[in-house]
Amino acid sequence: MKENHPKERCGIVLAGTKDNRLGAFIHYLRGCAVPKQYINFIGTRSMVEHTLDRAERLVQRGCLYTVVTREHLAHAEVQRQLAARSRDTVLVQPDDLGSGPALLLPLAHIHRHRPQSALALFPADHFIVEENLFMTQVGAAFYMVEKNPTDIVVLGVEPESAEADCAYIMTDGEAEEPAWSGARNVRLLVENPGAAEARELAGSGLWNTMTMVFTADTAVHLIRRFAPELYRAFCEIESALGTRAEGSVVERAYRRLQPSSFTRDVLQKCALLRPARIRALPVAGVYWSDWASEERLVDSLKKTGYFDRLKKTAADRAQLG
Repeated sequence: MKENHPKERCGIVLAGTKDNRLGAFIHYLRGCAVPKQYINFIGTRSMVEHTLDRAERLVQRGCLYTVVTREHLAHAEVQRQLAARSRDTVLVQPDDLGSGPALLLPLAHIHRHRPQSALALFPADHFIVEENLFMTQVGAAFYMVEKNPTDIVVLGVEPESAEADCAYIMTDGEAEEPAWSGARNVRLLVENPGAAEARELAGSGLWNTMTMVFTADTAVHLIRRFAPELYRAFCEIESALGTRAEGSVVERAYRRLQPSSFTRDVLQKCALLRPARIRALPVAGVYWSDWASEERLVDSLKKTGYFDRLKKTAADRAQLG
């Protein structure tokens, strides 16, 4: 894929999650407790390294911010993977409180210097096979937001099954211009539905990849309107950037904050009130999976032909052990 780096494009890689659902499997496979986003399950690169590589096809390295959680830096492997990144672009949050608080540090940096820039949000722990095609669609989302800066574009994929621990997008079926994009207006965003609701959502909705594009100004406006506690913390952090008080201000803000989800607590409220502002961009021809369980990880590798590599990794570990 040819790289395309418009000057104002930015990106945020969320690599700070403390999701431990694969903890036992990772310990069996690798003999360590490193978070899943820093594990190379197949091949030589970890999930976060793949994510950073994908993002840099559209975003200049100096405009790509990575959010990590402080306790993860205790792992030498995590430090090794982040060592090549500019110190200014690796932002350390005190704790993992969800995607809402995780946005605060990178959004403050981007909003201060490039408030009208379009930025893409990338989870660091998702498995994507057809990376070039996926990033072509992220590029289309960038184009849509650059054309209509008050919009938010969320990438979705066709569900393979009714998964209760996935996030879903429901649209109203109305086409977004330009017609070639296939985008639709979002009317509902659902995270972790029950089993019955998941069956209904999978039949008529999309899985939410949590990859999305919006401008820094739009994100700040929506946070101010729908998440006032998060907005107060954001304002304090942005004001303290580059000062001696920055570290203590971030610590204090995180102590006050409750866990929150940017999708559930901000975008969903926006969709209910003004559905035309959030667009869903369906991505076809791409295999995507959120590895929330060992079963899903193994199943996705079998479907995509990578399972033998996983078995080799496990066999090598057994010989060493």
